[in-house]
Parts: sequence; C-alpha cells; structure tokens
Amino acid sequence: MINFQDVSKIYPKDSPALLDINLKIKSGEFVSIVGHSGAGKTTLLKLILAEDKPTKGRVLFEDVDIHKLGRNSLLKLRKRIGMVFQDFKLLSSKTAYENIAFAMEAVGKTDDEIYTDVPHVLDLVDLSDKMDSFPSQMSGGERQRLAIARAIINQPEVIIADEPTGNLDPINTYEVVQILKKINDLGTTVVLTTHNRGVVESIGKRVITMEGGRIVRDDKDGKYLI
Repeated sequence: MINFQDVSKIYPKDSPALLDINLKIKSGEFVSIVGHSGAGKTTLLKLILAEDKPTKGRVLFEDVDIHKLGRNSLLKLRKRIGMVFQDFKLLSSKTAYENIAFAMEAVGKTDDEIYTDVPHVLDLVDLSDKMDSFPSQMSGGERQRLAIARAIINQPEVIIADEPTGNLDPINTYEVVQILKKINDLGTTVVLTTHNRGVVESIGKRVITMEGGRIVRDDKDGKYLI
C-alpha cells in the first residue's frame, strides 16, 4: 500500500532528515515506528501525507507517486488517510457530536448519514455518554478517543497516529491502544509513532526503528530495542 523507494530528505543547512529509506507497508498492517527525537519519524509521516517532498526517491501509495499528484488528486488521497495527533486538534467550540459531524460535512456527507454514523463511531470508542460534551469537559483520554473517532468516521484506509499516547496516563494509554488495535482488526492499516516501550510491546506487531534518518531495524514481532 505504502512504498518508500530510496527516499532521502535533506533540509537546507540541516543534517539529513531521512537517508536512503526503503520501506513497504502492506494493506491491513499495524506498524509502529520508534526512535529518539530527531530520528526522522515525523518527516516520514509528512512524506506519506505529501506535506513535504523527498529530496530524492519516490513515495508510492498503491503504485502512485503521491508527490506527482495534482491538487485535486492529492485532496482525494488525503481523504483516504485519517490522522490522529498528540495534541488532539479538536474544535473547542463544538461538542463531541459536532466535532465528528464537522469532519463528515467536510467530505459532503448527508445529514442522514451524519445522524446515523456519529452515534455508531462514538460507541466504538466508548464515548456514547459524551455526545453532548465539549472537549474542555472531557479527560485527556476521552479527547484522544474522540480524535480517533473523528479520524475514522469517513472510513479511511490508513490511520496515521503521531504519538497519540504521549500526553496520557497509563490507563488512558491502554484504552487508546486497544481502540487502535480494534480498528486494525477491522481491516484498517495503522501507522503509529511512539516513544512508549509498553505501547509497542502490548501491540506485538511490526516495529520499525529509526536512528539518524535511517531505518536501523525492522522487527515483525513487536520488539522495542532502542
């Protein structure tokens, strides 16, 4: 599904962010990307989202070079990817229901679809009782689960979760990881970046270790060896 071919990214006057990356992520995989700050994890995600372009090499999404897409084609591609951030990026003036409805409205979903689908996805992330709550009335774990609900509401093929448990306590971290595993079990590809050894080991699936802009290890069985 996602294929990096000899990809390097070098910013002017900076050390290389990525060097000679070759990486394939198959449809339906759960891949954790680990590494210290500055290892290249964020740059890797930016290239998948076409928020930045490689200095060298190609990034393919289903055999299409995403950095050669026109604006309209790129917008269509991004609709196939859901994004979960460490700092949630929720709309503070909207309720949980409205945050998700807004994401549906942005892609042209009907009122009937919104009325049907929003309660269903809130139930999936165990937030049915928070439908009318604002983010400020929710805990950090609840806000992150709401962010996940918003990311999956339009049924993307890939979820990219960038340090989604970085600001959470162990109990909320566990709940968020279980939801991501549930989403993956339903067939969605999940790409997760994290510093949390416990998160990686609880998932028990493929782990990509980055260091100095390079992939230094690719383990199939969830080992965190930094």
